[in-house]
Amino acid sequence: LDEAIRIALQRNTSLEKGKNNISTYEAGVKSAWGNFMPSLNANGGFGWTRSDQNGTTRNLGGFVIDVPATVSESRNYNAGVNSSITLFDGLSSFANLDKSRNDLESAQLQLERLKQNLVFQTVSLYYDVINNQQLLKVKEDNVKWNQKNLETVTERNKLGAVTLADVYAQQVQTGNAELDVIRTRNMLENSKSTLLDYLGLDVFDDYNFADVSIKMDELSTENTDELSVLVNSALTNRFDYKSAQLGLASAFNSVTMARAGHMPSLSGSFGFSTYANNFNTLFENKNYSAGISLNIPIFNGFGVSERVQFAEVGAMNKKVELTELERTIKVNLQKTYLDLQAAKKAVDVSQRNVKSSTENRKIEEEKYSLGSGTLLNVLIANSEFTVAQTNLINAQYAYETLKEQLKYYIGVLDYKSYE
Repeated sequence: LDEAIRIALQRNTSLEKGKNNISTYEAGVKSAWGNFMPSLNANGGFGWTRSDQNGTTRNLGGFVIDVPATVSESRNYNAGVNSSITLFDGLSSFANLDKSRNDLESAQLQLERLKQNLVFQTVSLYYDVINNQQLLKVKEDNVKWNQKNLETVTERNKLGAVTLADVYAQQVQTGNAELDVIRTRNMLENSKSTLLDYLGLDVFDDYNFADVSIKMDELSTENTDELSVLVNSALTNRFDYKSAQLGLASAFNSVTMARAGHMPSLSGSFGFSTYANNFNTLFENKNYSAGISLNIPIFNGFGVSERVQFAEVGAMNKKVELTELERTIKVNLQKTYLDLQAAKKAVDVSQRNVKSSTENRKIEEEKYSLGSGTLLNVLIANSEFTVAQTNLINAQYAYETLKEQLKYYIGVLDYKSYE
């Protein structure tokens, strides 16, 4: 089981995608920090012009003047640096930083919850395999018993101790037992394929599945008090609940960012530039500039109001989702806790039923061997014994699965020891 969980945590594609997506949220936090820093830009340029003019003549008041050909050439160089910084933007930058941090932490928590989900799904599928393995052993033992009983009945028929009808009845019972083995083996192979497919392994490869020990824990009979403790623990430990809380906080950050559009913004700027016709004298001419700009929004066609409305609706929806998740947690915990108590009782009853049916089958076999009982009673006793064993195995692994499910719903299912 431990090996299967490690494989699931290594090969699951959803987990790999989640890990890759974390980098995008980290980049978002870095970008949010960048809004507090000044921007810095540098520029430089070079220009060259050349003018060739042919010689010509001009008539000025009856006098013809010869204009000689001319060649002119010029170069110019320029360089500059400018910077700007937002001094106040209605707290939008602070809200954006908080939102980015919340989104990053929320994504990390969702990734942790996904790991717990992988562990629980692997455990559940693995228990299905082991459950079917145990059932197959019961069915195979049932076939052996029926085959042995068929030999006994056949020999007693030859001696005239029982009728031929008993032989036919036992043959039918043996055939049904063999059919149960085939069906159970098919169930086992299907459960193996489901688990291997979930782990990303080849379903045609051969694997051995080790058994899992069953541990019956003591459960309190006081549902109300223990359930309230479990709910409080779940609301403290559940990664998805914490993630939803951060999602709500991010939604309120979005509201702050949207409302900042109604507030004035203040920005500062600084610039330096130089120019020259000769590169050697580039820094002889210098220009400096600095300024502060205040922008006051007066009317923008209700665009900001629309963004605020969308952000507020988003926050309200996140609050509803958080409340709904809390209700779901309580419902799942209550159901699983009660199912776990019922499963523990089912194990206790099944264990006593196995003991009772074992003794009853021995008694009916002895009666039949002494001629005071019927084969029908023996077959009924054996059927009850097989059903009791089947119910015990199903109850045990149902109990184990519910224990892990309860841990999953509380949010304490271990996964770190498998990474």
